[in-house]
Amino acid sequence: MIVEAIVRNKQEALEAEKAGIDRLELVSNIQLDGLTPNVDVTKEVLNTVNIPVQVMIRPHNHGFFYLEDDNDLIKSTVDQMLNIGVRNFVFGALNKNKTIDETLITEILSMDSDIRITFHRAFDYSRDLEESYRILTKYSYGVERILTSGGAETCVDGQEKIKKLMKMSTNVKGPIIMPGSGLDKTNFMSFHQEVRASEYHFGKGVRHNQSYSGNFNQAFIHSVKNVNIFEI
Repeated sequence: MIVEAIVRNKQEALEAEKAGIDRLELVSNIQLDGLTPNVDVTKEVLNTVNIPVQVMIRPHNHGFFYLEDDNDLIKSTVDQMLNIGVRNFVFGALNKNKTIDETLITEILSMDSDIRITFHRAFDYSRDLEESYRILTKYSYGVERILTSGGAETCVDGQEKIKKLMKMSTNVKGPIIMPGSGLDKTNFMSFHQEVRASEYHFGKGVRHNQSYSGNFNQAFIHSVKNVNIFEI
């Protein structure tokens, strides 16, 4: 079981690693659902922890359709991150008609053959999740996983769609489906019993008091990591 958690800086990254988190998603402005972190902060985190770090690339919170200037900024930021050693990114983009922006995905992946992407919850705002999954499967050489709540506000609400997406992932050996949004110690076990994902994404649900100001809940993290994927 792989447990991924959101962090915002070096101190949180250290605390997350100590608490048993397997992989980090580094963001800024969590109150805006996470934007691109500062390059210097990113460098600090990369030089501090030993676990994998994925860096959010999201220039603003005004939707997932990006204009030409946005595209230029996104690619410039990716280039800056590549220069400090980042190869794992969290990114997603849609066209006006809410289909996957294949052009931008292709352009980013072409910047370095080692780039790996987690396509974030822009996926949940696409017009058809199964159509979007099939499209992203074409880029599975670089798009490793998809963070999704099944098109709903929370994973619990989108549980049935997530199960369908996981079946697609198994059948076509496409990007991993990683549930995320709204999971915490009150609902994780029952959700996992139905979905049985191999990776999970957590925000404040993996912290004490369900708050980003709280410390990481080490006991809960360990209970998640120790769950057998196939048996509960």
